[in-house]
Amino acid sequence: MSIIGVNHVQVNVAHADLERARAFYLGFMGMTEVTRPTTFTSKGIWMRAGGFEMHIGLEDGVDRMKTRAHVAYEVDDLEPWRAKVSAAGHAIFEQPLIPGYDRFQFRDPFGNMIEIIAKAKKE
Repeated sequence: MSIIGVNHVQVNVAHADLERARAFYLGFMGMTEVTRPTTFTSKGIWMRAGGFEMHIGLEDGVDRMKTRAHVAYEVDDLEPWRAKVSAAGHAIFEQPLIPGYDRFQFRDPFGNMIEIIAKAKKE
């Protein structure tokens, strides 16, 4: 009995931010939207990035700026992401080193923390 991987993660946004979240995660983050099963009657968005899915759920009345909970997206090259995030006006939060990795965090337009992480380049 063991965990074999991550199937999906979910972040939430306010109901009023659903379309902005779609634009941010599909456009800025570069994810691909996938069809939600028809068994779900609530609204939300399902997306794919790499080998897992990310779901956007709807939840009002939550101050996401008060939590450090986050999703860490692994990328092949950290610096283009750092430049993209900075150019878009998102504040970058440097993080303590994890051996073998470089990383930084920022908040999406809805307050959710996002980590961008890449294997450290060997020098």
